[in-house]
Amino acid sequence: MRRLLIVVLLIAASAAVFWWFSKPEPIPVVLAEVNRGKVESSVSNTRAGSVEACQRTRLSPISGGRITYLGVKKGDRVKKGQILLKLWNEDQQAQSRLAQTQVESARKHVEEVCAIADNAQREAERAANLRASGFISASAEEKARYEAQSRRAACETTRADVEQARARLSATRIERGRTILIAPFSGTIADIVGELGEYTTPSPPGVATPPAIDLIDDSCLYISAPMDEVDAPKIRAGQSARITLDALPGKVLPAHVKRIAPYVVAVEKQARTVNVEATLDDRLAPGELLVGYSADLEVILDARENVLRIPTSALMEGNKVLVYRADSDAGVLEERAVKVGLSNWEYTEITEGLMEEEKIVVSLEREGVKAGAQAVPEQNRPTK
Repeated sequence: MRRLLIVVLLIAASAAVFWWFSKPEPIPVVLAEVNRGKVESSVSNTRAGSVEACQRTRLSPISGGRITYLGVKKGDRVKKGQILLKLWNEDQQAQSRLAQTQVESARKHVEEVCAIADNAQREAERAANLRASGFISASAEEKARYEAQSRRAACETTRADVEQARARLSATRIERGRTILIAPFSGTIADIVGELGEYTTPSPPGVATPPAIDLIDDSCLYISAPMDEVDAPKIRAGQSARITLDALPGKVLPAHVKRIAPYVVAVEKQARTVNVEATLDDRLAPGELLVGYSADLEVILDARENVLRIPTSALMEGNKVLVYRADSDAGVLEERAVKVGLSNWEYTEITEGLMEEEKIVVSLEREGVKAGAQAVPEQNRPTK
């Protein structure tokens, strides 16, 4: 009996050892506590947006020619009305000087002819007085009157010649303007195509050529981002938004929706977007925000405060979660259906199915994480 008892004890001990070493190890999981907080419903751009200038113009001379004056370089700040570039136009300057001389000549000719007309008018008046007194004949008085009228007509003709000369001068100045680039607004020179002495030509119809000067007004900036056509109807001007930029990591800039484009852009057949523009609520320091920076736009559609929420990454298909029920050494994962409200990429509102301070699994992608599995919080993982 003693031997039999020893054998039984040995078999039981072996079975216990075998069970201990062969039992499944609890799966380490990352848990999140159900708590209360703010949940927002938002939409974001499908492709990277960019920082744009409210005013940007790409200038090219109307006519072609050789660059004889280049008064700016890349990065320069210019003022409205400042001359940026001139082409060779000495022939036009000569025409302008000639037209100016013609104006002066015509003006002096007017003075001469109109002075004669005034004198002829006075002679006609004297002739009329003499005729009334019987000192001259009617024919002599009539001749003086016709002479005055003729001189007056000549005066008016020369006045018209002055206006014609002025029109020619204006035409030469306009022609000179075709060879000069003037800043239409104050801003920064972003790019220059061409060097002093090089020949530049305007873009012919239907053929895109680089502009001579790219001018940006960086005093007024906004963010333009493409939104999926499905999300576009939810967006309204004035809605709050958030801007993030790769150039400013970790910084979130508050903004508001300024404009929603009234048309759809079809980059590809399966990628139809609507451009949405937003302006920053706070102006950044000069140079901190540059035109062309890539930017992401998140538009806030709705927000609720102090609601029950969970990380969105903990939500499984069919609006289910894995609840961690603690045991002595390891817990058990329990699948539970929940009802949700507002949601974004970070948090989802829970309206039914969970209670505050319950713990749910966030690391759903790990192997073996499913309902009924034994689990242990990752920081409490046991070791053998």
